[in-house]
Formats: sequence, structure tokens, C-alpha cells
Amino acid sequence: MGERDGSGGGKERKAGRGPRERRPILAGPAPTEARLHEAALNHLARFAATEAGLARVLTRRVGRWAQRAAAEGMAPEAIAPLAAAGRAAALAVAKRMVAAGAVDDAAFAAARTRRLSRAGRSRRAIAAHLAAKGVGGETAAGTLEEAGTDEVTAALAHLRRRRQGPFDRNPPEEAEAARAARMKAMGALARAGFPREVAEAALDTDPAEAEARIIASRQG
Repeated sequence: MGERDGSGGGKERKAGRGPRERRPILAGPAPTEARLHEAALNHLARFAATEAGLARVLTRRVGRWAQRAAAEGMAPEAIAPLAAAGRAAALAVAKRMVAAGAVDDAAFAAARTRRLSRAGRSRRAIAAHLAAKGVGGETAAGTLEEAGTDEVTAALAHLRRRRQGPFDRNPPEEAEAARAARMKAMGALARAGFPREVAEAALDTDPAEAEARIIASRQG
């Protein structure tokens, strides 16, 4: 009886412990150009970035500092000029990284285009991705043109990931079911940004040839 009471008390004490409260992150010193330069180097050591993308990362860092400073009670009129200076410094640091060769929008676009094409992304989807990353329209268009991405092979990679078309391990034998499966695959390719003629060419590719094209694209 006493043992049950003792164990019960232990459970009550354990249950009474609340989750550890996270300590708020302090604002710290205002983000100067020197501090943002160090932050940029740390970011680029881990991630590839465009000039615009890096500027966004650094600008968000300034914004977080302003929010924390306000939460700590710093007066808005004291925060505003420091935040404005920080945002200007963020743009300056991004330009410095370009001048130093640490950031190269064209190289970023070329590498990202190759990777996304091999992963089964359409030219339209790649262009949208590059725009979202801050690659200029002319640079993106030039990269896509120079890369000469094989849309049919990219569509095949998309189908392979979904196990559709030539990669369907158990294709339906009945004509109606086969048509339905083809239309479903066509719809998926269309949503991914592939033109109709590319989708049809990919779906009509022999399974062995489809696999060989994907392997060749990854070796190039």
C-alpha cells in the first residue's frame, strides 16, 4: 500500500514538471556592415546564393534584430535609424560578395538548372525557381538557352519519380484503364510545366530507352 502511495507521489512530481522555457534570444548589438559581412561569409559557407538572395538573408537578419530590440524595450525612434543603416549595409555586403567572386548569379543559375533538370523539373518550373532565388530574367533565359536542357529527359525523370508511363511496373492491360493512366500522367506533367508534345514524347518512350536516357543525363 505504502509502495503504491510512494510511486504515485513520484508520478505526481514528475507530471508537475512543465516543459523547459526557452530563453528569449537577445537582440545584441545593432547589425553593422562588419557584422553582416561575417554573417554573409557564414551563410555562403553553407549555401549557394545569388546577390538578391544573400541581400534578403541579411535584410531578414536586420529585421529580426529590430523585433528583438523592440521586445527588449528599445525605443522605436532609436531602432529605426539603426535598422535603416543595417538594411543599407546588407545591400552593400551582398555587392561586396559579388565583387569578391563569392557570389555569382550566372554560376548559381547554371548549377541549379542542371540539378533541377536532372530531378525532373520543366524549363518553366526552373525559370520560376531561378526568379524566386533572385536570378535576373536575362540571366535565367540565357542560362536555360545555353544549358539546352532536354525537356523529354526531364519529363522522363518526373515520370520515373512517380512510377508512371514507361516506369509503371504494372501497366494496365485493358484499353480503358490504360487511357485513364495515360491521362493521369499527362495531367501530372502539365501541372509540372511540361508542354503537351513533350509529355506525349516522354510517355511514348520505350522503357529501356527511358532508363538509358536518364542514366546518360546524370553522367553528363
